[in-house]
Amino acid sequence: MDKRPIGVFDSGLGGLTTLKKLSLLLPGEDMIYLGDTGRVPYGPRSRETIIRYSLQSAAFLTGFDIKAMVIACNTACSAAYETLESLYDIPLYEVIEIPAKIAAALTGNNKVGVIGTKATIRSGAYEVALKKAKPELTVYSAACPLFVPLVEDGMTGEDDVAVIAIAERYLSELRETGVDTLIMGCTHYPLLRGAIAKVMGPDVSLVDSGTETAKLVAADLGAQGALAQRDTDGTIRYYVTDYADDFSRLASRFLESDVQGMVEQVVLEQ
Repeated sequence: MDKRPIGVFDSGLGGLTTLKKLSLLLPGEDMIYLGDTGRVPYGPRSRETIIRYSLQSAAFLTGFDIKAMVIACNTACSAAYETLESLYDIPLYEVIEIPAKIAAALTGNNKVGVIGTKATIRSGAYEVALKKAKPELTVYSAACPLFVPLVEDGMTGEDDVAVIAIAERYLSELRETGVDTLIMGCTHYPLLRGAIAKVMGPDVSLVDSGTETAKLVAADLGAQGALAQRDTDGTIRYYVTDYADDFSRLASRFLESDVQGMVEQVVLEQ
């Protein structure tokens, strides 16, 4: 039994998709969520900058004596996971390897697509993980830099003309390759699932990187005997690096739970 909290960080709102799944799977766990909303998006930034931001986020979370850390940001995972793993001796979970294994198992024609931020796609991390899982795969990748700003601005509807137009612009070439499985390689992207599915068509399976990672975390901590084993619901504390009110409004909608008054603004540089 371990009653310490689980720490989760992301560049902004996207990691809430992972947090939501974790809270459903592990309702008795305390959790700390950090969204670096003051510096989102991470995708266009250099690897060195992403590592620096990730180190600051990790240092903040470990100040709460967490028992495990989830990097709920594909961009941070692709750039900083190895650095963070070398520094911390608590269980550290990333959102790339497990989704790649799931996609490799799902595909029927061995054609898998990956969408993500510029930094994630540039890193080639998914291609490496997919080829490791199934060498005969053909992998097609596309950067979708406007998807994160859309989500952060609350524009996620599959009937929104602007959202569909941007999704069509990014995904049309992937659709033409004939991929039958698509990894949503950013934890923001499940919030655009309806639009992505609409553009890709009904025959393409979508893999949610954050959800699959949450399942792994729940199973892994359970196997280690590291769960709190409470009879009551745990608490979730939210921290952001920009205005708390903006985050609270959007987070309440995405989580389908009111978090107004539960979010605190912090400064990571200190």
